[in-house]
Amino acid sequence: MTIKVFGHKSPDTDSTGSPLIWAWYLTEICGTPAEACLLGEPNTEAAFMLQRWGFNTPTIIDDVSADDKVVIVDTNNPAELPASINSADILEIIDHHMLAGGIKTLKPITITVRPVACTATIMHDLMGDKAANMPEQIKGAMLSCILSDTLGFRSPTTTDRDREVAEKIAAELELSIPDYAAELFAAKSDISRFSDAQLLRMDSKQYDIGGKSFRISVLETTSADTVLARKESLMQTMPSVASEDQVDQLLLFVIDILAEEATLLVPNDLVKQIAEKSFDATVTGDTVRLPGVVSRKKQIIPSLKF
Repeated sequence: MTIKVFGHKSPDTDSTGSPLIWAWYLTEICGTPAEACLLGEPNTEAAFMLQRWGFNTPTIIDDVSADDKVVIVDTNNPAELPASINSADILEIIDHHMLAGGIKTLKPITITVRPVACTATIMHDLMGDKAANMPEQIKGAMLSCILSDTLGFRSPTTTDRDREVAEKIAAELELSIPDYAAELFAAKSDISRFSDAQLLRMDSKQYDIGGKSFRISVLETTSADTVLARKESLMQTMPSVASEDQVDQLLLFVIDILAEEATLLVPNDLVKQIAEKSFDATVTGDTVRLPGVVSRKKQIIPSLKF
C-alpha cells in the first residue's frame, strides 16, 4: 500500500515541500512506495515553488481512513490534521513545532521533533549520506522550505543548522540565496486573486489560549501596504470566518519581511486587550505595529494572553 505523506491544513511552502521530499526518500531510497498529499490548496509561495521546480500539485485530500498508512510532517497538532487522523495507521511524525498532544497511534512509531526552523532541515539530516542522492528538483523544494520558514534567515527561529543546510544546497544548485529568497517572497506577496476569507485562512493555525479558541493567521509579505489596504474588509470578514471555523476569535498578523515587524489588525476590544497584554503595546486605532515580531512560533503564540 502506498503511504500518504502530508503536513497541516492551509499548506505553506514547508507543508507542501516536505511531503514531496519525504515521499521521494521513502520511495526512491527506502523502496517503500509513498505519495505526497496536501490538506488544502497551497499558498502562492508554495504554488510558485511547485511550478519553479517542475512538480505537479500533490493530490488534495479531505480525510483519511483506517485503511491508510500515513506519515505526518510539519505538524503534530490534531486540529491541523484530517478529522479521522487517529483512525489511520500513523507510521511516523517529523516536525519542528512544540508538542500539542492528542494524536493516538495503533503501535509505537518513530517521532522526530527537533528545535530547528524547518521540517526540511530535519529531513536532510535524517537522510544522512543519502541526501547526496537528492535530484535537483528535491533539492529545490528543500531550499524553498528552509528559506520560507526562516524568512531568508531573518526569523528568530533560524538555527545554524538551517543556514548550513540551505547554503550547502544553494551552492549545489548554483543559486544565490538572496535572489532566490526574493523570488519566493514576491510570490508570497501576490494576494490579488484571493478573497478576504481565503487570506484569513491562508497561513493559519488554530490554538486554544486561556479557555478560548483562536485562529491565528499570518500574512508574510514584502508589500505590507497592499495587505493593509484591505484591512477594513478583512476585519468585516473575520466574524464569519471565526463562526464557520468554530473559533472564538481570529487574529491576523501582517508580517513585513523587509522591515522585520508585524502589524496586528484590531477589530474589537478582545483583540485590543490581547495586543496590550501580550506585546506591551498601546493600541489607539484598528491596527498596532509590533517591531521585531516576525515569528508565529517564537514571538506570537508563546506571548498570547488576555
